[in-house]
Amino acid sequence: MSTRRRPVLVGAGVASQREDDPLRAVEAIELMARALARAGADAGAAGLLREADSIRVTKGFWGYSDPGRLLARQVGAARARTELAELGVLQTTLLGEAARAIAAGDEQVAVVVGGEAKYRSLRESITGRVAPVTAQTDEMPDRLLRPAEEILSPIELEHGLVMPVQQYAVLENALRRADGVGVAEHRREIGRLWAGMSRVAAGNPDAWSRAVATEDELAGESEHNQMLAFPYTKRLTSQWNVDQAAALLLCSEKVADAAGVPPERRVYPWAAADSNFMAPVVRRRELARSPGFERTGARVLERTGIGIGDIAHLELYSCFPVAVRLQMRALGIGPERAITECGGMAFAGGPLNNFVYQALARMVGVLRADPGTLGLVTAVSGMLTKQGVTLWSTRPPRQEFTFDDVSGEVARCSPLAEIEPRPAGPAQIASTTVLYEGGRPAAAILVCDLPGGRRALARSMDPELVEHATIEEIGGRGVELGSAGPRLR
Repeated sequence: MSTRRRPVLVGAGVASQREDDPLRAVEAIELMARALARAGADAGAAGLLREADSIRVTKGFWGYSDPGRLLARQVGAARARTELAELGVLQTTLLGEAARAIAAGDEQVAVVVGGEAKYRSLRESITGRVAPVTAQTDEMPDRLLRPAEEILSPIELEHGLVMPVQQYAVLENALRRADGVGVAEHRREIGRLWAGMSRVAAGNPDAWSRAVATEDELAGESEHNQMLAFPYTKRLTSQWNVDQAAALLLCSEKVADAAGVPPERRVYPWAAADSNFMAPVVRRRELARSPGFERTGARVLERTGIGIGDIAHLELYSCFPVAVRLQMRALGIGPERAITECGGMAFAGGPLNNFVYQALARMVGVLRADPGTLGLVTAVSGMLTKQGVTLWSTRPPRQEFTFDDVSGEVARCSPLAEIEPRPAGPAQIASTTVLYEGGRPAAAILVCDLPGGRRALARSMDPELVEHATIEEIGGRGVELGSAGPRLR
């Protein structure tokens, strides 16, 4: 690849609002437009937006059928091809494909953008004041990206293991058991992890919440911090009721030179890797492991010839504590390392399908302030279903940019279990969570291993079993399954 075609990120912009009157707040497409304008200004070359060959947008809660076309009209990008990525498509996929298209000479300028106005919608429901939105239903993007399979399995839907907080709680409890940590100490551990993120967010001027929180405030139950799915309280989950947007502007080195983008503003993508292998949580034989991050991380390091210790700045996708903790193990990141530059999704803000762009915009500033160092940004889709890794630096890479899909490798090293829909007889608990309603425990969900290697789900509302699941480790215990419900042995 000619260095003239080398992809480079030249502009990053964010936009946010916190307006309690929804009639004074702007809608999501306007936030995205503001972020896009700021990305052009950040590059010192706003004219590049008019030259965009593509505008790639991640789907949000809004109903625009082709938001990229709305943005193209606003910036005058008459020839831009538009893409829309549905939920379940990794945000690194859009970044990787944009950089790869530039490296191949298929595009010269590419835009990646996303945003939400969920706080505006929340204020509408609270105040009863309905704000206008742009109606767009008759246009379709030039390309629509969809996940190949469903994230949830029918058996999970049947047993009510549906919400992300519930599924991630199952993974969290499996990791606690694998680590051999007691229930009380584990809650303190994940509280400390999130408290550290809150301290980072306090120093991020673009964070949605900059208030420092303690581990007790985060992991402990209170009127304003109810338990949702054990051990996750409300404040240990990602925050999506935000009005935030982010935009990234990429181009070729040749275009950056012609536009006069100063060298110190340029941040180079070194490598990217995705795993799009999809397996529902209940089928994963190893609940306390992420083969996807093992392989995506290894591929990026192999492509660039560096070690994880060579990377100065990390931004690990932080929807729930277990996502961060499994990434650290898979990538070989020690507990002494800082794992966020923006403050994480619970504090910096996680606008559904856009957090990676918010985080990368922050990482761009960090790398510019620490020239020559490396920054790694990860992504998750679904219930830790898909994994993505990108590596960035203000220092141009020695090797060509690569974007690899390692889904096949991940599939081969991800042991899966067949599901028994109507289990009866003895089993062993692989993991569990307790679902809460109105702050009170309502039901325990048990993920069970059956003799012969099959897997089953069981649901219990027995108060004694539910209590056991919240105060002691019941993973690994025997259980009797049947039509009357599970019974601990």
